[in-house]
Amino acid sequence: MNPSPDRLDRALVWFRRDLRVDDNAALYQALESARQVFCAFLLDRDILAALPRADRRVEFILGALQVLDEDLRKLGGALIVRHGFAADEIPRLAAELGVQAVFANHDDEPQALMRDAQVADLLKTTNAELRTFKDHVVFERREVMTAAGGPYGVFTPYKNAWLRKVDGFYLSSYPVERHTHALAKTALATGVPTLEDIGFKPAGLTGHVGQGSRGAAALLDDFLDRIADYDKARDFPAVKGPSYLSVHLRFGTVSVRRLARIAHQLMQGGDHGAEVWLSELIWRDFYHQVMHHHPHAMTGAFRPEYDAIRWETGAAADALFAAWCEGRTGYPLVDAAMRQLNQTGYMHNRLRMVTASFLTKDLGLDWRRGEAYFALQLLDYDLAANNGGWQWASSSGCDAQPYFRIFNPTSQSEKFDAEGRFIRRYCPELADLPAKAIHEPWARAPLQMQGSGYPRPIVDHAVARERTLARYAVVKSRAT
Repeated sequence: MNPSPDRLDRALVWFRRDLRVDDNAALYQALESARQVFCAFLLDRDILAALPRADRRVEFILGALQVLDEDLRKLGGALIVRHGFAADEIPRLAAELGVQAVFANHDDEPQALMRDAQVADLLKTTNAELRTFKDHVVFERREVMTAAGGPYGVFTPYKNAWLRKVDGFYLSSYPVERHTHALAKTALATGVPTLEDIGFKPAGLTGHVGQGSRGAAALLDDFLDRIADYDKARDFPAVKGPSYLSVHLRFGTVSVRRLARIAHQLMQGGDHGAEVWLSELIWRDFYHQVMHHHPHAMTGAFRPEYDAIRWETGAAADALFAAWCEGRTGYPLVDAAMRQLNQTGYMHNRLRMVTASFLTKDLGLDWRRGEAYFALQLLDYDLAANNGGWQWASSSGCDAQPYFRIFNPTSQSEKFDAEGRFIRRYCPELADLPAKAIHEPWARAPLQMQGSGYPRPIVDHAVARERTLARYAVVKSRAT
């Protein structure tokens, strides 16, 4: 069979948030389009400069790159890893390799779009082009729209439309393995650098996340044994309920199409746990389409009237924020959650809602402060999902909880960690308290708390609730 006259001679795949070989849209498109395909990842100085020198995400990425490089070498290719600025390194590498096109998967974060536009312009000077593809979500951008042609602002109608549209085509995998003969090696692929090579140091990455796509596969196998109970177990932080795949979705060490396909098939067979988990994957798509259509929401309130809220500021507010960050608010579930985040880079989803509600509606602090702290600490940090979650908690986002819905941290503790198992793990000062006392230790066991080192509550929830209702009155007045 004669090769297509339109076939490229050489192409470069620029891996970003898609650190896997399997079912990778850009890799597949490059392999189908070019006779020789090179692969690269850029350790972007623009991104790395904003991170602390010990960052779990950098450690996770380097581990994922090791697996990706090994997988590519088994198939006849290799991974080139560069450390620099995208606008410099990608056009330079394209010129060194003599490629006609750089293939990458979409990244719809505002800064990423500006970066890609700049790289695309610079590639033109080397007679190359940037081609990008959907890979990070099932549906993106304008693929799920209202009957009037606009984006959805409420989740349930979006979810219903998503489910009506999804089928085998959208959930099918890209058969990368059929075309790997086009993968090419190069002397430029000298291996994956160490943390020290790029100016970082170990951050204590927890082992449960695994390494790259292999870790994702192990977690998925484990989760599939208990997915049927997901709807019942997911809200209890002391129970092994979640999939723990969020970091792998974030960095693309697992295909979202594969996960959604499994969940959809199980749901059709009557598995309610899989149905609820699929809904969580749809939430992820939802927040990404919000980011695409409403980029202003990445820095301000999705609903502009909420920007009129006057949050607490000054030294007292800063002290409250520090107590929240460090897990010493005097509310055990909140403190245990924040300590889990600080120690592991992970926080249970139910607790993300509890801690966010506490910051905004008990402490009266701007949701953006919490969003930024989560962005710094979360191993699975994703701008669209993190922003969406924080705006949901503060009631300023699309389809958010009503402003008058304020989580009671004690009630949440009693309901979702009744025996105090999770609290005891991260707040050892409270380990000897009986279950009935552990949720409000100073109120229910004051003598035992003397000298414990555990702080008294920094705010009275009942008083804070009234202040929040008054604070949000400006929103209500503008809506009427």
